[in-house]
Amino acid sequence: MAKTILTVDDSASMRQMIKLTLSGAGYNVIEAGDGTQGLSTARGNAVDMVLTDLNMPGMDGVQLIRELRKLSTYTGVPIVLLTTESDAERKQQAKAAGATGWITKPFQPEQLLSVTRKVLGQ
Repeated sequence: MAKTILTVDDSASMRQMIKLTLSGAGYNVIEAGDGTQGLSTARGNAVDMVLTDLNMPGMDGVQLIRELRKLSTYTGVPIVLLTTESDAERKQQAKAAGATGWITKPFQPEQLLSVTRKVLGQ
């Protein structure tokens, strides 16, 4: 059975690129346009991995991670941040919140697939 990945990003073009890359590799992809929608979507769906942007209006990626980690069904789910930021302090905040990994945008599709397979143990 294909793994399901939730992608949360306020950029429709970024969500489309992620979806094309991951669905082309056989993954099911669910999309959300911001952190609040992402949390709601996560509560209503069983997912194997979450990819979230850091900077979004309303609830940012670090806040989303904190909220997801409060849910018993998301304690062991890998959560990877996709962001243009490479600031060490922000990375530490994300790690403290429960992020599994970090990919800096722009990224190559092969890099996204490599990280996805790694955190999903494939």
